[in-house]
Amino acid sequence: MSELNKDLHPYVVFLPSEQKNKILSAIFGSKAAVDILKFSLSQGISNEIYQKDLVRKLAYSNKTIIENLKSLTRLGVLGESMEKIEKEGRIVWVKAYQLSDIGKWFSLLLAEEKDLSRREKAEILQNIFKAYIKWVKALSEKLHANKKTLEKIFMEEMK
Repeated sequence: MSELNKDLHPYVVFLPSEQKNKILSAIFGSKAAVDILKFSLSQGISNEIYQKDLVRKLAYSNKTIIENLKSLTRLGVLGESMEKIEKEGRIVWVKAYQLSDIGKWFSLLLAEEKDLSRREKAEILQNIFKAYIKWVKALSEKLHANKKTLEKIFMEEMK
């Protein structure tokens, strides 16, 4: 019972059911993957990250970083894009990575609330709420529950 006296943070993660085990293993089975998520968080939850920055800032080989980036991208934790940049008078293409919605949930598991801005917290709340409402709607349709009753409950609680 002493656990209930501790300050707890309500972590919520929405996982695609068909890949749940693969995603959890890829992230939490590798310290490098966790560190990549932490790095993404430190750069800003919606900002892009680059392989060269990961290699420079994290204590892993280029090969380890690449393997983890590929795995996280394949599982949908990271999105991948190509960017054209000018470097030393030449145009080069570099891969940029950004946390997907699922990736954001996982990186937020690693975050301290004090490290998030008020805007980020509000955005997280709105995204959680939207996902939850979609889930309730789908479940209510499956169970043939009265949507008007659910709407009434919602309106009463939002007063």
